[in-house]
Amino acid sequence: MEKMKQAVQQLIGVSLSARQMAALEHYERELLEWNERFNLTAIRDVEGIRTKHFLDSLSCLLVLKDPHPTRLIDIGTGAGFPGIPLKIVLPNLKLTLVESVGKKVNFCRHMVQVLNLDAVEVLQARAEDLGMDRAYRERYDWAVARAVAGMPTLAEYLLPLVRVGGAILAQKGESGPTEVHGAEHAFQLLGGRVRKLLKFNLPGIVEDRYLIVIDKTAATPPGYPRRVGLPSKTPLC
Repeated sequence: MEKMKQAVQQLIGVSLSARQMAALEHYERELLEWNERFNLTAIRDVEGIRTKHFLDSLSCLLVLKDPHPTRLIDIGTGAGFPGIPLKIVLPNLKLTLVESVGKKVNFCRHMVQVLNLDAVEVLQARAEDLGMDRAYRERYDWAVARAVAGMPTLAEYLLPLVRVGGAILAQKGESGPTEVHGAEHAFQLLGGRVRKLLKFNLPGIVEDRYLIVIDKTAATPPGYPRRVGLPSKTPLC
């Protein structure tokens, strides 16, 4: 874990405390144990978890700053990424984790309990439904997701959840710039505007990574998101 701590310092400029390191170590142990029974993630080795889950999640801090978000929603969180590592480092964050698969929801709830994380809500739900729910629509400073869907679909999932003046963050691989170019109409339609594409590399990973930030500049029209399934079947173009 010391190697990962150094990587976080070098990549993000954040020095993890002993308490934060202990929380990540506990998270790692629980993930390895649950993975043996429930197949939560394809990444099963320690180094892979530390780099491709923990460090990749914490890379979001390269843009989630000045100021740090108060309310953040993580769509398609899986086993809690990037939301739970971000909560460990940003203890004042009000976090909503959204996942549709029951076993992954159960794991996230377990981790929230064993790590004693407050102000965290875990929902078994679909983004399309939440985007039409007044309790969640346009309520967040940031909406984040990684490896969930193509950029036009992701925009339709995330932008309805963010307040005007907030932003969405998509974690992408090498296809990031091409996906953004193909989603510009969707951004405009949904009230978004591209702010930045930040390229970086994870230690030991050849592929470039991108943090894509889309500002919410106008309210999302009331017809979006469309009903469950449509954003992925017929993406906006």
